[in-house]
Order: sequence, then C-alpha cells, then structure tokens
Amino acid sequence: MILTTVFMKKVMSLYLLFWLSNAIFAQENLLCGGAYWTEDEAAVFMKKTASEWSSQADWERRAEMIRKGIIDGMKLKQMPERTTPFNPIIHSTREKDGYIVENIAIESFPGFFITGNLYRPLNPVPFQKSPGILSVHGHGPDLRFGESMQKRSAAFARMGAVVFAYDMIGYGDSKQVDHKIPIALTIQTYNSQRVLDYLISRPDVDPERVGVTGESGGGTQTILITALDPRIKVSAPVVMVSAYFFGGCTCESGMPIHKSSNHQTNNVEIAALAAPRPMLLVSDGGDWTKNTPRIEFPYVQKVYAAYQSESRVDNVHLAGERHDYGKNKRAAVYNFFGHYLGLNAGRIPYQDGFDESFVTLLSADELRVFNQKNPIPVHALQGDEAVLNFLNLK
Repeated sequence: MILTTVFMKKVMSLYLLFWLSNAIFAQENLLCGGAYWTEDEAAVFMKKTASEWSSQADWERRAEMIRKGIIDGMKLKQMPERTTPFNPIIHSTREKDGYIVENIAIESFPGFFITGNLYRPLNPVPFQKSPGILSVHGHGPDLRFGESMQKRSAAFARMGAVVFAYDMIGYGDSKQVDHKIPIALTIQTYNSQRVLDYLISRPDVDPERVGVTGESGGGTQTILITALDPRIKVSAPVVMVSAYFFGGCTCESGMPIHKSSNHQTNNVEIAALAAPRPMLLVSDGGDWTKNTPRIEFPYVQKVYAAYQSESRVDNVHLAGERHDYGKNKRAAVYNFFGHYLGLNAGRIPYQDGFDESFVTLLSADELRVFNQKNPIPVHALQGDEAVLNFLNLK
C-alpha cells in the first residue's frame, strides 16, 4: 500500500512537471518579440488582414478580439483593483520660465510607487482646467532625466498642460524591481492606468482632454494605454509602430499580447484601436518605422475611414532622421496636441521652428524623488520576488 502511494505521488509529480513544461512552452510559442516577421511578411499580413474586413462593425469585432488578447495576455484583470490611495509625495517645487516642475511619487498598488516629475503651467488660464498629458520615455539609462523628456514636458506645461513624466520600472527612481521582471508589461501598463487615474483626480485637470506620448518603448506604452483606456483622448506614439517589429524588450513583448490560439495581430492594429480618437504616428528613416508611409499608415487610415474620421489621424515621417524623440519630432507633437487638446503652442517662442531654449535642464539629482531627505516609504516592496509574490499572477 505504501509503495503504491509513493508510486502514485511520483506519477502525479511527473505529470505536473510535464503539464507545466507544456504550458510554458505553449506560452513561449505565442510570444512575438523583436523583428518577428520580415518586412515583406509583415506587408503581406497587413494586406491579407485588410481584405478580411470592410466596415466599422467588422473592425469593431476584430478590435474587441485584439483588445481581449492584450488584457488576457498580460493578465491585467488579475492586478489589484485600482483603489489604493495615491498617497502622493510631492516636493522640490521650482518655478521656471512659463512652467513649474516638481518631483512626485504616487502609490500604484500597496507598496509599489510610480516615480517621476510633474510639470505644470506657471500661468494657467484663469477659471479653466488644464489638459493632462502622460509623458513616457523609452529604453536607456534614466531617460526621465534626459534632454528630450525634460524639454517636451516643460513645453507642454508652458502650452498649458499638467504633465506627469514618469519612469519605466527599473529606471530612474523606480528601482523596486528589475526592468526585465517577467511581468514588466503588466506592471507598466497598470502604472500608466494609475497615472491616468491620478491626473484626472486633480482639480486642475480636465478629464476630457488627456493625451499620451512616448518614444520607442514609451511608444509601446502609449499605444497600449490608448488601446485599453478610452479616457485617453489623443495619442502620439513616436518611432515605434511597426508592422514587423513587435518590441524587443520583456516590457513590450514578454507576454502573449499579440497572439493567442485564435488570433494574430501586431502593433499596427494595436495602435489602430485608438480610432476614432486623434492619433499622430511619428516615424523616421533610420529604424523599424521606415516603412510607415507605405505599409503601416495606410492600414491605420483604413480603420479611421471606417469611422469617417480620416482627418483625425496623421503621420509625420522624417526620412532623414533616426531613432529618437528629437526636436523635429517634438515640434510635430506640439502642433498636434495643441490642436486636439486645446493647448496654446503660441506660448513657445517660434523662429524658424520652436525655440526650446526657455527650458532649464535640471540634473538627475535635482529631479530624483527619493533621496536622503525624502526616502522611499518603509512599507515599499523591495525586489522582484517580493513584488511577484504580492501580485501572485496566475
């Protein structure tokens, strides 16, 4: 009897190991990372998919399937209810030329903090709420402290917006987990939702005028939060939306959001889930967005045409530029957000282009939220294991 019990336990253990191995292998087979297709294969996919639907109702059925695939693939519904008090930590308020910049952290879920900077207009329009903007950065060493992030966030604020520029996890002040934690995609998307929750909770922000923009991996975050949350009214993903490149990082393609047992999609269709809300695709000739005018943008235009909203989507293609959120790319977004969010681009000096010299570039130490004087709260979760155990996503 004892031998039989031991034998059965071994069989069950082997079965469980076999099942888990197959489950992991099956999920890995659903991952679409990096340059998942060749450029020509991607073009064929776009043509074939475009031929399979013709009306707004057709697209909305497909859109529902794609959106469900994102939510299920990143296990977003398993995340905590977004009811944790923000408990904002705001300090180091500085008045600059036409804008205010502060250091800020809010609690995303119990023990986990979103870190960044809050940029506000120095002279907001009296008796009016300001538009809100989520400003998201791409991959690189602490890009929240970089020139591009500071300049565009300050410019948006001077134009009249309240801007939350926040860290990717693992960068800047957000060091509670490694950037490549297996559920990075889920945490970053959830964090974007929480930043949005926070912005529209502020008495100085108009919840009907909220936009999001970011470059590269920040462009991925831009299309995802826009696809999933209708409270985003305007979006500008920069140097990211590609038919063949799906994002090369765990935080973009490390979970099966593009493919399931019954569907296949790509970032072009995810971006198109913004329709009919205004969206600007910014692309260049030096990265995976080099085909945007020929391959990606025509498909997105078809989606907007289904809503009779062709005027609300645009593509600025800078064939002579490379992968960044440089001056010309920022200028395109200033005009687009100015038009659709009701911002005043005339507040930025203009002479043969927007003059951003009014922006005071601050050091990383000046922009940090957590330091010796302002330490991270004692109840903060620390390390991948602590966060994974707390969230316990199945």
